[in-house]
Amino acid sequence: MNEKLLGKENFPVFDKYKELVYLDNSATQQKPKRVIDAAVKYYNEENANPLRGLYDLSVKATEAYENARESVRRFIGAKSTKEIIFTRNATESLNLIAFSWGQANISEGDDILVAVSEHHSDLLPWQILCKQKGAKLNFLECDRTGKYTADALRKALTPKTKLFAIAQISNVFGRLNPIKEFAQIAHENGTLIVCDGAQSVPHIPVDVQELDVDFLAFSGHKMLAPMGIGVLYAKQALLEKMPPFLSGGEMIEYVTREDATYAELPHKFEAGTVNVGGAVGLAAAIDYITELGFDAIQKREDELTALAFSEMKKVPHVNIIGADDPTDHHGILTFTVDGVHPHDIAAIFDADGVDIRAGHHCAQPLHQFLEVQSTARMSLAFYNDEKDIERFIGTLGSIRRRMGYDD
Repeated sequence: MNEKLLGKENFPVFDKYKELVYLDNSATQQKPKRVIDAAVKYYNEENANPLRGLYDLSVKATEAYENARESVRRFIGAKSTKEIIFTRNATESLNLIAFSWGQANISEGDDILVAVSEHHSDLLPWQILCKQKGAKLNFLECDRTGKYTADALRKALTPKTKLFAIAQISNVFGRLNPIKEFAQIAHENGTLIVCDGAQSVPHIPVDVQELDVDFLAFSGHKMLAPMGIGVLYAKQALLEKMPPFLSGGEMIEYVTREDATYAELPHKFEAGTVNVGGAVGLAAAIDYITELGFDAIQKREDELTALAFSEMKKVPHVNIIGADDPTDHHGILTFTVDGVHPHDIAAIFDADGVDIRAGHHCAQPLHQFLEVQSTARMSLAFYNDEKDIERFIGTLGSIRRRMGYDD
């Protein structure tokens, strides 16, 4: 554990914008100088097209790329680097599953089960797949605090359910779902499980073998890394049988005029010139998180969540979405203010130099279930501090007055 890595002094953006309160970490996290420097060093010293050239610079680029893959493998506890596919983001990872595994394995009359709170990235691929294949899309329902139960899952599964998709942590509720238990239940039914780890992998230890998920998707930019790099983990036995998602350079072994054979894993799923700089940045972000330690990350984020939750409860007309226990929010506090549109809420925060998010957070079916059109959301990272919470609460308490209300 290196607690020196907790502070904002490690992040150049806060040096440039000294009064900035950044509370949109569920959308993307800021980047520490160490990560930026690693990506810049690659482009300054090792940039070449990897995997193709026999010259020294290309070999160095290849080594940097594959070393990053090994860093990811260790970080999430995968058995082999063959199970680690680099993509652009979690959205592409989820689409890869739907359009590779899904096209090959879903047939008319099959069911796909999706948690109702899912981000659109973990809903639309399955919705499209079901329409294309004549399959049925079913939903696992939660209660108004975002809780899903094992009994509800067992009842929602059918003998025809081929796939179950759910996030480990909801981007609206912040609730941690019992993925290990749900994976066991799904497997007992002969159902594969897809886990969206976009909101969990940056904040808590995730071990894919312990969870026994079949697929895990996450994005680098939500965990200190550059934008444009993401990861799909999948069990090797599944990947071996899946057809390529994209075709072109690097994903082939041999091509004739009539046919082609494909490269071995993981390259079968990484067509074209890959994002080495992004992968190097992701590896540096993993090193940063590992050196800081999840104990320090969770302790800091839990303390700030509890403080913000407690202070928000004191502000009249503020309604927190989800559980009444701050430990169920994992740094995500979604809320409404009576009589004020969330876009107006966000605009007032912006005027005060506080960055939050407003809208449906790419979870419209969930908002329909909650019977609210849109919400505001503040989301924390370990580099936030008590002064950020103080600034946030100060603005929150002024919103209705600034919108013309007497209270």
